[in-house]
Amino acid sequence: MADTVVELAQRGRSLEPRDRARLIDMLIESMEDNPDPAVEEAWRIEIRRRVAAYERGEATLFDAEEVMAEARLLAR
Repeated sequence: MADTVVELAQRGRSLEPRDRARLIDMLIESMEDNPDPAVEEAWRIEIRRRVAAYERGEATLFDAEEVMAEARLLAR
């Protein structure tokens, strides 16, 4: 009998990177049936804080591609 999880993983690898990322997000979200309202509110507050810091010019921004490239180097 075929392993459904292995089959799905193999099919997932054939997706474009953006679609794989969406699938991962959907699977992770499905793990949490009832998100903790306190955690959700804490994230909303943190997002507002970070946006405000950016708008005031107080945040240091980094290019995502550069960050990921550096992370790959560090992971070697």
